[in-house]
Amino acid sequence: MEQYLQSGLAAMGLPADGIPALCRYGELLLETNKVMNLTAITEPRDVAALHFLDSAALLTLEDFHGKSVVDVGTGAGFPGLPLRILEPTIRLTLLDSLGKRVQFLESVCRELGLTDVSCIHSRAEEFAGAHRESYDLAVSRAVAALPVLCELCLPLVRPGGKFLAMKSVESDQELASAGHAIATLGGAVAAVRDYVIPGTQVRHRLIIVEKAKKTPEKYPRMFAKIKKNPL
Repeated sequence: MEQYLQSGLAAMGLPADGIPALCRYGELLLETNKVMNLTAITEPRDVAALHFLDSAALLTLEDFHGKSVVDVGTGAGFPGLPLRILEPTIRLTLLDSLGKRVQFLESVCRELGLTDVSCIHSRAEEFAGAHRESYDLAVSRAVAALPVLCELCLPLVRPGGKFLAMKSVESDQELASAGHAIATLGGAVAAVRDYVIPGTQVRHRLIIVEKAKKTPEKYPRMFAKIKKNPL
């Protein structure tokens, strides 16, 4: 994994300082995955490429330096934790609705000495109640459709900040269907950037939504309503 990370990060022009921490993170992920479902990707090389380098690619597409970042539906910590390891100036909050995953993330942060990372067990729509429009960036690699993700993420972003949605390159129709939600929630699509994970032929997409104005107070709604009637 170490050699693969080194070549991949070099190909993206990113520093190699975080490689030991990423390798340890990978070990903890695969060890814990034996007793808890964290990832379907279990080959170390694939973990390096499809989790770590995929997450790291965001650093080449957006400026994260010194930013407050919330990773919504972070799961096993992607993309937030690799971003924080590789860009230590990030002020990171990892948000997930499953307590066991949050406990895993807390253990990883302790092991890696990341004492300033907040690991929060909460649903995004509930978390927004006390943390509305308080982050520079929201990121998500969650599998929810973009209109749903926008309602969960954009209320957390301050005006002038951005929501970064990691999607497949076949998301044109999904992006088109999210136009009303993005506008209603105070956003505007700033860029759509496709990238290739180094050392692979895998192409992914980052949809960058800028927060143009405040989100109306009635959003986000409860998740049942969001899911039943997406904007």
